[in-house]
This record gives sequence, C-alpha cells and structure tokens, in this order.
Amino acid sequence: MRTNNTSPAELGTEKIGVLLKQYAVPAIIAMTASSLYNITDSIFIGHGVGELALAGLTISFPLMNLAAAFGSLVGVGGATLLSIRMGQKDYDTANTILGNVLILNLIVGIAFSIATLLFLDPILRFFGAGTTVLPYAREYMEVLLTGNVFTHLYMGLNTLLRSSGNPEKSMYATIFTVIINAVLNTIFIFVFNWGIRGAALATIMAQAIVLIRQFRFFNNKNYFIHFKKGIFKLKKKIVSDMLSIGMAPFLLNAASCIIVIVLNQGFIRHGGDLAVAAYGIVNRVAFLFLMIVLGFTQGMQPIAGYNFGAKYYTRVTQVLKKTIMWATVVMTSGFILIELFPNTVVSIFTTNEQLIAMSAHGLRIVFLCFPLVGFQVVTSNFFQSIGMSGKAIFMSLSRQVFFLLPCLFILPHYFALDGIWYSLPLSDGIATITAFVLLLLQFKKFKKMNS
Repeated sequence: MRTNNTSPAELGTEKIGVLLKQYAVPAIIAMTASSLYNITDSIFIGHGVGELALAGLTISFPLMNLAAAFGSLVGVGGATLLSIRMGQKDYDTANTILGNVLILNLIVGIAFSIATLLFLDPILRFFGAGTTVLPYAREYMEVLLTGNVFTHLYMGLNTLLRSSGNPEKSMYATIFTVIINAVLNTIFIFVFNWGIRGAALATIMAQAIVLIRQFRFFNNKNYFIHFKKGIFKLKKKIVSDMLSIGMAPFLLNAASCIIVIVLNQGFIRHGGDLAVAAYGIVNRVAFLFLMIVLGFTQGMQPIAGYNFGAKYYTRVTQVLKKTIMWATVVMTSGFILIELFPNTVVSIFTTNEQLIAMSAHGLRIVFLCFPLVGFQVVTSNFFQSIGMSGKAIFMSLSRQVFFLLPCLFILPHYFALDGIWYSLPLSDGIATITAFVLLLLQFKKFKKMNS
C-alpha cells in the first residue's frame, strides 16, 4: 500500500478504484481495530468480572452513544467540511477548521463530563440499571466520563487525519489504541483486580497516550494542515457549517441512545439482566461488521467530498457504487457466518451456557437483513460526505426513530422477547427501501448536472 502523504489533488485525478483502496483499506483496518477495542472490553469484563458487569456495560451504552453523538457533531462535521474545502483548494480555511475542531472538542468534552457526572446515578437508573447492575455501570462510567475530553480530542483529530490525506496515520493511531488498551486491560483486571473500573481506565489511558502522537503530527509545519497562530479563534461560519453537517451523525447517535434505553428496558422486562447481557454480546458482534462498512464509508468520504466540491459528479457516482458493492459483500459474509456458527461466536464472550443460548438466538434474528444493511449505511454516509445534511439527517433518523421505535413498542406485546429481536431486522429492511428511493432521485440530479 502506498503512502498517501502527497498533494490532495490526486483525489480528483487518480482512478476511483485505486483511491478507494488507498483510503478505505487503512480506514477499514482502523474501524475494525476500533470495534475490537470495544469487543476486547466486553471479553475482559465478561471473563474477568462476570455477567452482571457485562450487563452493567450494556446499560452504559446509551450514555456512551450520547458522548459519541457530541463527538461526531464536531469531528465528522469538521472532517467533511475539511474535504470539501481542500477540493476547492481553500487551504487557509482548512487550517482554521483544524483549530476550530480542537477548541470545540475541548469545550464540548468538558461540558458533557460535568453535566453527566453530576446526575450519573439517576441517568443510569433511567437507562434501566437495577440494584445489582447499577454499581458496575457507575464504576465504569465515572472513569470514562472523567476522561471524556481525551476521547473527544482523540476521535476528532483522527477524523481530520484521514480527511486531510493521511488514512494510514489514522489507521495506526487506532491500532495503537487497541493494543495499549488490551495490555492495560490485562494488567488492571487480572493483575491489579480493579474490575470494571480497570477496563474504563485502560480505555482512557490508551486514548490519551495516542492523542500525544496526534498532537505531534499536527505540529509539523511542513504539512498542508497544521497548528499555527490565528486558527484557534472560533469562526461563526465554520462552526455553523461544521455543526450543520455533523448534525446527521449527532442525531444518529442521539437516536441510538434513545433506542438502546428502550431496548434495555424491554430486555429487562421480558428477560431480566441476562437478556441485557445477551444484547450486549449481540451488539458487539454486529458492531464489528458495521465498523468494517463504516471503514469503507470513511474511505469514500474524502473522495466523494473532494470531487463534489470540484464538481466532478461522475467520479462521485463511481466511488459511491464501488463502496456499496464492497459493503454488501462484507455484510453478506457476516450474515452467512452468524447463521452457521452463532454459538461459536458467542462463546468468545462468556462460558455461561444459558447466556450463550440466549445470545446465539438473538444473533441469528438480528442478522437476518444484514445483506441489505450495507447499502443503507453507505447511502446515509454518502449524503453526509457531500454536505447534504438534510438528507443525511432524514436517513439517520428514519431507521432508528420512524421504523425501529414503533416496532419496539408493538412487537413485544405479541412476541415477548422475540418481538424485541425481530424489530431490528424489520426496521433495517424498511430503511433500505427508503435509502434506495432517495439515492435514485439523487442519481437523476447528478445526470442533469453532468449534462
């Protein structure tokens, strides 16, 4: 794989297949590593602390999604805006975007930590934490929220690394974080016996260590985009555009927060703490394949954004089609694997036979529509990549709020626990049809622009 540290102008001239490989492969490796990051925590907690701790981790998902929502509001919006400005050869504004992303992440990261730590117990109880699970969820989130600003800065700068023409450096940053996290998890949980608190501390320390490396890169004055005087003052236009574009992933994560709360409460009502733990396992496995697809979309993002900014609409269409094809291959492979070997996959997380059976059953249902999910995810991220925030926001909300939420309120009344599981693939199928219609309309617009 060649290094992508040359002029970003190649995004408008190099073959689309070559560019997608050049940008997507590092992003896929990085996103897979990021997914393994979360899976590693679940494995260490499941085997080193127990099933109740795993349930506590699952109860914490909504709060982690909410933190990620505010991080993506700044990071993803800034990355997309950066790609478009670089496509327009506006490097001064691109540098200012870097400075504004840094300052906004500091502000948002600290403010979110203070607000949530003050009301942590009531928040976790609202999410569904009972007396037995609450202590585990509290211990984990206390540490994670204390270091939340490091997470926001690490994620924000990593997205800018990739969008500014350094997908490999972004990949290595994520891989290093995963490795450091695994090593620290082993020490903190199995040597120091710090339990679930040790897992959270390992996460924050790994991100803080890699963040230092990111700061060193952006201090390099020989690179197109770097820290310098004058870029750290917030600009109204940049912040407004950034937040407008980032609103789609923000609403997606915020909606995920609401959905996970409803899911956790449903699982507790129909299956107890063990069902919550089962959902935690299913979520981690599904997340692995989804993160691979998101790696493709992250590779697509700078290519689509640059060429859209340069008005090369044929190239925009080409990169979208190739990304959809590969995303479908990935999700179909996941579907086949899970339908054939669900118990084998689940046993990686736990030795509890009842939990294995419950998780394997849920996995096979949740993965039913996975061959279609890749198309829906790529299409949503495509609209975000070219700055069409309205369509991206609609697609982000449609699957979670308009389709999944009603299913979660209706189906469990008739099918109990299975009704919760079946709500997930049903909403995926409806969301895919919606994505197809919107994309078809956009293709017609591109044809008119080209002519």
